[in-house]
Amino acid sequence: MQPSRSQVTERNGLFELEAGTDVLDSPRYNHDMAPTKVHERTWNKWHITALWIGMSICVPTYTLGGVLTAYFGLSVGEALLAILLANLVVLIPLTLNAFAGTKYGIPFPVLLRSSFGIIGSNVPCLIRALVACGWFGIQTLFGGLAIHLFLGSVFEGWKSLGGTGEVIGFMVFWALNLWVVLRGAESIKWLETLSAPLLVLVGIGLLVWALPNVSMTELLAQPAKRPEGASVYGYFFAGLTAMVGFWATLSLNIPDFSRYAKSQKDQILGQLFGLPLTMFLFAALGVVMTAASEKLVGVTVSDPVSLIGHIQSPGWVALAMALIIIATLSTNTAANIVSPTNDFQNIAPKLINRTTAVILTGLVGLALMAHELLKKLGLLVSDVSLETVYSNWLLGYSSLLGPIAGIMVVDYFIIRQQKLDLEGLYLDGVYPAWNWNGFIAFGVPVVLTLLSLGSSAFSWFYDYGWFTGSLLGAAIYYGLSRLSNPQTAVVKGAI
Repeated sequence: MQPSRSQVTERNGLFELEAGTDVLDSPRYNHDMAPTKVHERTWNKWHITALWIGMSICVPTYTLGGVLTAYFGLSVGEALLAILLANLVVLIPLTLNAFAGTKYGIPFPVLLRSSFGIIGSNVPCLIRALVACGWFGIQTLFGGLAIHLFLGSVFEGWKSLGGTGEVIGFMVFWALNLWVVLRGAESIKWLETLSAPLLVLVGIGLLVWALPNVSMTELLAQPAKRPEGASVYGYFFAGLTAMVGFWATLSLNIPDFSRYAKSQKDQILGQLFGLPLTMFLFAALGVVMTAASEKLVGVTVSDPVSLIGHIQSPGWVALAMALIIIATLSTNTAANIVSPTNDFQNIAPKLINRTTAVILTGLVGLALMAHELLKKLGLLVSDVSLETVYSNWLLGYSSLLGPIAGIMVVDYFIIRQQKLDLEGLYLDGVYPAWNWNGFIAFGVPVVLTLLSLGSSAFSWFYDYGWFTGSLLGAAIYYGLSRLSNPQTAVVKGAI
């Protein structure tokens, strides 16, 4: 017989919930959103390292150097430095926000119930979910192109399909992503573990191919594309903000993965080993490959899928495309489907299970890419490029997500003192339905960011949006929580 009251137990600093009927019958609970059991936390530091290698080695990472030089006016050296510094910066909120997931086994939406309220957590969750669905669509475009080129290298007649072949590839890759996630966290863990060494080999192979065709001295000496005499600092910090924005999403929902970590040490070392250097090296590879592309294939090409597609050897193209498909799949499933799947379930856990949420994620991602797909089919003519949307999105959405990251860190480490009522996060009445402190701390930086768009004097507030938003959001949330009633501090029953 199921006990009526839930029990929380602790093993070596990790807590788990034995759910009673009080939690099982709660509208805030379902099996997929439940805290992981200690025996389910099987990811060691190498699994987490592989996760980050798998997520970092992808087409958008490869193009980051080009984005910074073309759109943010940086030189090649400045761009690579911005990428390295940005990933060291974002490692801080990533590691800190992972703590609660590791300790309590809870996903991102459940952790947000502490700082935004049991119901209010849905607002930042849906903001995060929409961004993830957009990235899911972008990555699926790259994966679909790789499938199209793979089939074109194997079947000569496939090439004649053109854009229609790319759309078919998109739909095949779209379905493959959803299938992997539906199989659960263990399938993602093993996909990342198996793909990481393959992806490293791909990077080495591309580098060996490119280096004889590029002079690193000349590449680093290329002048920056910004007005002559302009100060480097404004351009550099705008680019730095955009690069922080690249992983701003994961700095929020990292509990979705750290809830499977064996210990805090494993999640910290895994992220430290896997993220900064991988991102830097693969972005640097993109800069080198783009510079060498004219000598390699006769035209400057800024993404690896299109570059490899220019190779005249069908066998090498087929092999390279197969590896790129694996790389994009490992990134997309982990970075862009897991989070919105949990976020959508948080709306109504009793009505939306994982299968429904995964399909919903796929449909939203498909809708967001409808514009590009219709262009490929020849049904729509538009001058809006995916590259322009991509570069502007990096800066814009980081301004939205920065305050949430700052609020989460302050709530867990300072206000709650790393103590949560695990049972109470799944019930009504322990934590507030709406934590207005969180919404005010989130809303003020967002409003100021929007106002700064119309003011040249305060444009810096938008240009450095992640930094200004996270710091201001954290400060406002801290001040309001200290001034408000005790319910926003450590709650009764927290451990």
